[in-house]
Amino acid sequence: MSNPQLQRLNYAPSFCLLPKLPSNILMNGSLHILPKRHYVPRKYRKRSILAASRDVKPASSWPVTVTEKPVTLKAVVTVQVTVGGLFSNLGITRPVDDITDLLGKTFRLELVSNQLDSESRSEKETVKGYAHRVSQHEDEVKYESKFEIPAGFGEVGAVLVENEHHKEMHLKNIVLHGFPNGSTLNFSCNSWIHSKFDNPTKRIFFANKSYLPSETPSGLKKLREMELEKLRGNGEGQRKTYERIYDYDTYNDLGDPDNKTSDLARPVLGGKQHPYPRRCRTGRPKCKTDPLSEKRSSSVYVPRDETFSEVKQLTFSAKTLKSVVHALLPQIEMTLLDPQLGFPYFTAIDSLFNEGVTLPKPKNTGFFQSVIPRLVKAISDGKEDLLLFETPEIIHRDKFSWFRDEEFSRQTLAGLNPYSIQLVTEWPLKSKLDPEVYGPPESLITTELVEREIKGIMTVDEALKRKKMFVLDYHDLLMPYVNKVREIEGTTLYGSRTLFFLTEEGTLRPIAIELTRPPLGDKPQWKQVFTPTWDATGCWLWRLAKAHVCAHDAGYHQLVIHWLRTHCCTEPYIIAANRQLSAMHPSSFSPGKYSVELSSAAYDQLWRFDTEALPADLIRRGMAVEDPKAEHGLKLTIEDYPFANDGLVLWDAIKQWVSDYVNHYYSEPAMVESDKELQAWWTEVRTKGHEDKKDEPWWPILKTPKDLIQILTTIIWVTAGHHAAVNFGQYMYAGYFPTDPP
Repeated sequence: MSNPQLQRLNYAPSFCLLPKLPSNILMNGSLHILPKRHYVPRKYRKRSILAASRDVKPASSWPVTVTEKPVTLKAVVTVQVTVGGLFSNLGITRPVDDITDLLGKTFRLELVSNQLDSESRSEKETVKGYAHRVSQHEDEVKYESKFEIPAGFGEVGAVLVENEHHKEMHLKNIVLHGFPNGSTLNFSCNSWIHSKFDNPTKRIFFANKSYLPSETPSGLKKLREMELEKLRGNGEGQRKTYERIYDYDTYNDLGDPDNKTSDLARPVLGGKQHPYPRRCRTGRPKCKTDPLSEKRSSSVYVPRDETFSEVKQLTFSAKTLKSVVHALLPQIEMTLLDPQLGFPYFTAIDSLFNEGVTLPKPKNTGFFQSVIPRLVKAISDGKEDLLLFETPEIIHRDKFSWFRDEEFSRQTLAGLNPYSIQLVTEWPLKSKLDPEVYGPPESLITTELVEREIKGIMTVDEALKRKKMFVLDYHDLLMPYVNKVREIEGTTLYGSRTLFFLTEEGTLRPIAIELTRPPLGDKPQWKQVFTPTWDATGCWLWRLAKAHVCAHDAGYHQLVIHWLRTHCCTEPYIIAANRQLSAMHPSSFSPGKYSVELSSAAYDQLWRFDTEALPADLIRRGMAVEDPKAEHGLKLTIEDYPFANDGLVLWDAIKQWVSDYVNHYYSEPAMVESDKELQAWWTEVRTKGHEDKKDEPWWPILKTPKDLIQILTTIIWVTAGHHAAVNFGQYMYAGYFPTDPP
């Protein structure tokens, strides 16, 4: 699967949607959309605060950092040591940087007052100083600097930082000590500081205090605007690794049209032909054979504070993974009788988990364990190195559980993709595609067939009224690609419908699978219905039909439910937030040939922001109805629906937390509509990030705190609960690949 440009949502602490929820509530950490800030009573927000605790203190106990008299302040700067030592990428500049440290000029700091000069009405002159290294403890290095603050300077509202080294440094925080009342002033940074030799522009860090745009101190207004302008960039040129620029572009880098040795051209996603969300702009050179596409490169620009940690970068670097693949694939192929035909029997697959694969001797044990620790169960210390993959939980106790209809049904509600099952509300099942192109729209799953399979315990009409029939419907989405995919050697595809019946015990039972091929040339449409049976031939045909459905579901899960909805569609929220919301604002797979087109079709036909909210999604699919008397205000159509039951608990917790936070900062409805940064963020999400859907009528209007609460809760849910449900079970359910065939 092609990785999103900004998929790491828990490493860019300068920007997050809200203060980080407890780990048991927000499983992915906080979504980096608004800056991290702490809960402070409104009546105290005019004071300068430490913002390090969520506990509410009496007014007299809040620290006061206004300097009306001359005072000497000490700044303590904390730098994070990198994996490769104090500074990564050692080179000829290291001795020069060491000399800079010895001279006590590692950082140049400037303290900024939040007040304007009373006479000139311009910004007061900053107080400057150099920070020198004083200590190192484990993974942190401390630097200190002293400042002589003149009388009447006022409150320190920001710090300008310049890195005098030739290499970037990761700045954790700055703390000012020495205020008359003994208090301190914190600046949370958690950001990479570029070298002044790469970019002479100074970095701006604001004190840990939140301001709505209209409340910004006069001395900081210009800096607030300047910082946002830097983050937006000018939309020109190729982005450099040290930059922090957020801009938009189409997905025009999914293929390699200049590679003439293979068919690697891919369409551009984004625009009328293939509607799609926008990604972060990189500005790479255009391809020679397709000027609309960008050239691919081994490294892709991601705003510096959004990148993986160094440890993850080393683990997942293209070079490292390539070496693993080249080492392991020949060894795995040796276990096959014919690599072109795959595994010849189930025991050959089992050998990956219980017998192991002999590793090439040049690669040591530590290498493989460090690169793929999730997959490696054990490597022997004997004469031969054996790779043993961890046995997926789904087959640990019963390796043929996935064969059974009960497990097939259960996974639609509690498996890797609990988002596709929906209630049947119209009968008979019928396609909405053009019959002139795709053939007769009526399904072959007839009333007589259904009543026979449910043993006549009720009629189809009764089943519809009692909400007893459910469907996995991949018919209309896949049919336009069936003939295209079948042209690829060794590959096949059908459109599929799978019908389930809800038994009196409250469990689902599959009763029919329909596979369909559209007309091709002089060949008419082909379709066939498969049902459970006990005769040997029919039983295996039923199992093969289920395998096709599992393959469809696996592809839809990765392309749409996981990649599109939780990564691709959320990236514009992050880009827009960094471009439009100041840090001072309150807050706290490799694609196949037609995979990307299918993902675009799903976005065009199915995605809408208002139904990304869990309650709305359940109602849309007929899996719940509104009921004020029911828990969470919803009554589930299937009571034993683990994803929905657990998800609604999490949804309510997130919404309550967001409500408390939003209502604290926006006590009046008009405050939301008048917040120009907030309005600019939401406008840009719609008009630039999701440009191809900007005119849709279902976009929520952002006018009141209630509107904001629903929008933020939806975004947090998608990146937390939704993502957790469809991501963390991947190896458990799909590690044994016959369960979710590719």
